Amino acid sequence: MAPHTTPQPDDAPPAEHDAFHPDLPDHSHGPGDAEGKLPLHARLHHIRADALESDTAQTGGMRRFAAISGSSVGSRRIWMGQTHVAAQTASSNHHHGASETAIHVVKGHPEFVFLDDSSGTPQEIRIRTSPGDYIFVPPFVPHREENPSPREEAVVVIARSTQEAIVVNVPELYVLGDGPEEE
Repeated sequence: MAPHTTPQPDDAPPAEHDAFHPDLPDHSHGPGDAEGKLPLHARLHHIRADALESDTAQTGGMRRFAAISGSSVGSRRIWMGQTHVAAQTASSNHHHGASETAIHVVKGHPEFVFLDDSSGTPQEIRIRTSPGDYIFVPPFVPHREENPSPREEAVVVIARSTQEAIVVNVPELYVLGDGPEEE
């Protein structure tokens, strides 16, 4: 696939390229590092859909792909990526440490499962979703994702309040304060 380039007027000089995006000019004659590149927090970053990284924290039964992270773009307070759950699959139980997690359903009808004891007795709660829905997962809350569809993969976009994907896999769901020590 050819790299994306911004159309240039006929009399404009050709666009120079850098390691971050082919349309950004080389700033060798201006502020920046020793090579003239702007620091990570002085520029926008474009992460193409086909450039998501699978080298991130994982949980059985699902695949996570990182887009925005401390290592990919130098983010300081956010991680963002995608999660895919195959048809008729459930993830392992897990939580995301001190990180808040926001989820946007893109494809399929994934179900999010956690334990609630507001009635005095722990009860499994299942949230059924559709494309366009959002889920908020507070810090340390054990949960799992399930995809009951016999044919369709479920895909969600995830944003976390930390620059890396924190994933703590746990053997079972539990109500906060009843399970393993919180971090």
